[in-house]
Amino acid sequence: MPSLKDLRNRISSVKATQKITKAMQMVAAAKLRRAQLAAEAARPYAERMEKVLASLKSGLGAGSNAPALLAGTGSDQTHLLVVCSAERGLCGGFNASIARLARDKANALLREGKSVKIICVGKKANDVLRRQFGDKIIELIELRGIKSLNYAIAEPIGAKIIEMFHRGEFDVATLFFSKFHSVILQVPTALQLIPLQIPAKTAVATGSRAAYEYEPDEEEILTALLPRNISVQVFRALLENAASEQGARMSAMDSATRNAGEMIKKQTMLYNRSRQAMITKELIEIISGAEAL
Repeated sequence: MPSLKDLRNRISSVKATQKITKAMQMVAAAKLRRAQLAAEAARPYAERMEKVLASLKSGLGAGSNAPALLAGTGSDQTHLLVVCSAERGLCGGFNASIARLARDKANALLREGKSVKIICVGKKANDVLRRQFGDKIIELIELRGIKSLNYAIAEPIGAKIIEMFHRGEFDVATLFFSKFHSVILQVPTALQLIPLQIPAKTAVATGSRAAYEYEPDEEEILTALLPRNISVQVFRALLENAASEQGARMSAMDSATRNAGEMIKKQTMLYNRSRQAMITKELIEIISGAEAL
């Protein structure tokens, strides 16, 4: 059985840890509100961009030359996985769930004989994936030191993806991130960027709909919008990740704080029992000695 001093040290250590987790929970709660508002504000623009692209795509004629970012290269042999994660841990399974989704996708592609390249945006996904796919990771883009996310951060990432595509370094690009729903629910998501894949709920409905005339024509508008859409989707992913990270950290630190409280209660009870046992033992020894005299 540990001594009373050891128990006191344990209790003090757990109390100090509890103060840290409580402070981290409060900081995450304060950051969550701003991150959530930013993520929710970016969704309408990104969704509207998808609807416009869906409308333009449906307006292309059968014989038209669709831009490569929309039509693809005609092959799906080489895949680029852009995995967005956080720079820090202590946020539950947030980083691990994104990395797991990307890892499952990479393994499935490799089993089919495809080639895989990985770009990690954020340190934690790189830490997880490099154990199995160290030779597949071609670049790590760190977000350390960035106080607030803005479009200027996502634009170079989107430009790099487009540049690699035009150089013929991959055929299909998929973006991985975590979509924020609530403090306790963040959904790992895979979004195909190249060739553009319009979600089923966004696709233009068939049947009677308004007829639009475009000036300039659909092909020219798509040529201008498709590169911007990639940067917009990357920016949206970063904002969704920021909100998801703070929500996951808030939930994880709340759980850690409650677990620390339970541990303190158990250690305090054990300390009191040990102390009472020592006092009882000393009293018995004193009484036994007095009776022996």
